[in-house]
Amino acid sequence: MKLLKYTLLAGAMVMGATSAFAGEALDRVMSKGKLVVSTDAEYPPQSSINADNELIGFDVDVGRAIAKQMGVEAEFVTPGWDVITSGHWAGRWDMSVGSMTPTKERAKVLDFPVVYYFTPAALVVHEKNTSIHQTSDASGKKVGVGVSTTYESYLNKKLVIDADGVPEFSFVINDADIRTYDSDVLALDDLRLGDGVRLDAAFTALPTILEAQKNGYPIKVVGPEALFMEPLAIATAKGDAELNAKIKDAVTALRADGTLSKISEKWYGGDLTQ
Repeated sequence: MKLLKYTLLAGAMVMGATSAFAGEALDRVMSKGKLVVSTDAEYPPQSSINADNELIGFDVDVGRAIAKQMGVEAEFVTPGWDVITSGHWAGRWDMSVGSMTPTKERAKVLDFPVVYYFTPAALVVHEKNTSIHQTSDASGKKVGVGVSTTYESYLNKKLVIDADGVPEFSFVINDADIRTYDSDVLALDDLRLGDGVRLDAAFTALPTILEAQKNGYPIKVVGPEALFMEPLAIATAKGDAELNAKIKDAVTALRADGTLSKISEKWYGGDLTQ
């Protein structure tokens, strides 16, 4: 199998223009025959680097499929999540396929041309925990989350999801002692050290929790209910309607021909794309 080319980017980068000129990004992609895609290097099963130094995962396969549908090659870069969500990409990459929830705050600097799948957000504790039986029991506890994520916004009671069809949710965890990490998996790493050793709970997407459990993490999900349902969208630099339309058309075609469903079945064992 051909190795996937990816580039690890440093966190400190020169910030550029606030938005793309109309058509500029799409012209660059089509003329170079290359779609540069940003994603997370430490977010399995969505995206991670395996033992063979290959970038793999659901988001990686989706990014590659979008590029193929557009008739170009995919090249992946892995800047920090806070760098991706801050916008102002200045042409360093063309789109993000990183399981990003479209929020009002993020929409100030990014466009979200299309939602491509949905996941429940869940609270998780160490398997020996006996004090957190329901999600509200995490109030006042040490809860780990990825920095600049919707989970952090939820705990701060600032989360607003602007997407059609998203079920209403309420903030049931009060005054959490929020501990932020560069990735959600790092929070799970601390949680598995023991109940209350560094964290009392962690908060992330259910597929990430299930992947960790499959890899032997001694953790358990709190309660059957999701704290909120996340629509996950493709993100682009603000202002290039032509590129947005091309990406939306590509995802629509991949959903219609069953490609998105097949990728979801491969990584999640079920179809989360509908």
